[in-house]
Amino acid sequence: MSMLTPQGLKGKQYRVTGKSYPRLGRPPSRSRKVLAVVGAVLALALIALGGVQLVGIFTSKGKSPSARACASPSASGKALAAPAASGSASGSPAPSGSPAPSDAPSAAASGSPASSPAAPAATNTAVPQPQAVTVNVYNATDKSGLAARTADELKKRGFTIGKVGNAPAALDRKLPGTVQVISGPAGMGAATLLGSQSAGSTTTTDSRTDATVDFVIGDTYSALLEPAQAAAALQAATKPSPSPSQGTC
Repeated sequence: MSMLTPQGLKGKQYRVTGKSYPRLGRPPSRSRKVLAVVGAVLALALIALGGVQLVGIFTSKGKSPSARACASPSASGKALAAPAASGSASGSPAPSGSPAPSDAPSAAASGSPASSPAAPAATNTAVPQPQAVTVNVYNATDKSGLAARTADELKKRGFTIGKVGNAPAALDRKLPGTVQVISGPAGMGAATLLGSQSAGSTTTTDSRTDATVDFVIGDTYSALLEPAQAAAALQAATKPSPSPSQGTC
């Protein structure tokens, strides 16, 4: 009897019984291999994209168009011209009560030789001192005495007072805002100064040739701004706004 034979068997044969068998793992399917390859390709693509972006950041290609525009204002190297100033701050037309440019018959109808057109009034946008501004104060509301009280307050602030009374028919009871400041091209700077005296004021231009300014009081007007507030409003109105290319530098 062999030494490996358990005691009691004495050389008898024995067999393994039971219904359990070792099971091996399933072989990897083809779809898993395809998914693994696709995942590896995507990972490499993301790494390559990140590398390109990093290179772009540290090179001149990463500069934005606005930065390149700041470096060269124009293709020709010359400074860009500023846009022409509009005729009025609010863009509203001149009051219909303004006089027409001319009612005389044309030269062709009368048979007289054509005369040269009158030269347009020079535009003056420089803000003057209050003593150099002649202001006409008109009341377009149904509140009596409002024009006189406002004229007295403007006189205390140094303005020269011209006409005081009710607004022309084109504006009387037809001004829903606070104040409408009307001037000709020669009084645009004075209109800016007067517009800063009231909150929410608008400015328009007409065909007058002198530098007088009309201060027309509207329905929502209550009082002038305090002198300190008016000074701050004037500073904000006269502060030049940067061009789009300069604002991004």
